Amino acid sequence: MDKFIYLDHAATTATRPEVVEAMLPYFTDKFGNPSSVYGFSNQSKEAIADARKIIGESLNTDPANIYFTAGGSESDNWALKETARTYANKGKHIITTKIEHHAILHTCEFLEKEGYEVTYVGVDENGIVKMDELKNAIRPDTILISVMFANNEIGSIQPIKEIGAIAKEKGILFHTDAVQAYGQIPIDVEEMNIDMLSASGHKLNGPKGVGFLYIRKGIKIRNLVHGGGQERARRAGTENVPGIVGLGKAVEIAVNTMKEREAYEMELRDYLIERVMAEIPYTRLNGHRTKRLPNNANFSFQFIEGESLLIMLDMAGICGSSGSACTSGSLDPSHVLLAIGLPHEIAHGSLRLTLGHENTKEDIDYVIDNLKRIVERLRNMSPLYEDFIRASKR
Repeated sequence: MDKFIYLDHAATTATRPEVVEAMLPYFTDKFGNPSSVYGFSNQSKEAIADARKIIGESLNTDPANIYFTAGGSESDNWALKETARTYANKGKHIITTKIEHHAILHTCEFLEKEGYEVTYVGVDENGIVKMDELKNAIRPDTILISVMFANNEIGSIQPIKEIGAIAKEKGILFHTDAVQAYGQIPIDVEEMNIDMLSASGHKLNGPKGVGFLYIRKGIKIRNLVHGGGQERARRAGTENVPGIVGLGKAVEIAVNTMKEREAYEMELRDYLIERVMAEIPYTRLNGHRTKRLPNNANFSFQFIEGESLLIMLDMAGICGSSGSACTSGSLDPSHVLLAIGLPHEIAHGSLRLTLGHENTKEDIDYVIDNLKRIVERLRNMSPLYEDFIRASKR
């Protein structure tokens, strides 16, 4: 393959060389178990403490409120399941949205089978939560509101600060799945009244298999994983020291480069969006035009099928996706695109392109040139497109 252009950073990112370098000693020379009492293990203990401090500062919270997990899905499961079980005596009602990641939606389905009630709030055509609907969903027995910070498919950023204020006023716990947003845009858990927050390392140029759950001090939720007394007796299991070190380093780099990286990716993103919308007819941009992640562009192309589009882009050396990597094998259209009102046939023709700091304007030009060619070819093979063109000429 002569060309390789990676535009699926919402699915995963390459681990930065500096992150790998920081991790390597903890596989070999500094391999001590942080739970051991002898001096050799102190290196691992200190490394974990350093990473916790970096992450705590990035969110404007005490490092003691950060609990390391195996990733975003575990963090989401912990926040929802154990909040539900801990506060069941107060109520058994949870509010979330129709466009959450499946780590939230499937957990809610699990809780419904255990007797909990879940209200799935709708979103507008741009993928922004309907605030009136959310407010009206609150009941005396509501114990938790969980709304993702930014959508993993269409990139729309939610009014998290406003939702946090409502939850605080009503005495309801507020969790946000920030897996896509953390490290991309600033987050202040104090200013935004966030009680719990999930994040994952591999979305911000860190390693896979490590993440964290922020839990505000004073919130007593049960443990999801039982066993030893690790993570201050909140999450059992020997800590993934190399992964935690890598996560800390990735967060440090993400925070230090955020402002310039955000500006650069937004410039590339807007260039991509403007060219695609101007040069490929019968195309829709999904998600809010400006209230979206800096690196996210999601399009729906009428009269084509997304899977064929992805295969042909792959043949040209371009990596994109039709939605969440967690459901890429599904033949069903994206639940997010259906929730914003797209009909099935248009939702099936979707493409998500998510940029990274290593992408260039030349990359984008190459992608657009190939995208135009592929869309035209696929449409020329479509009887629906042929009928549409014939009808439009009458």
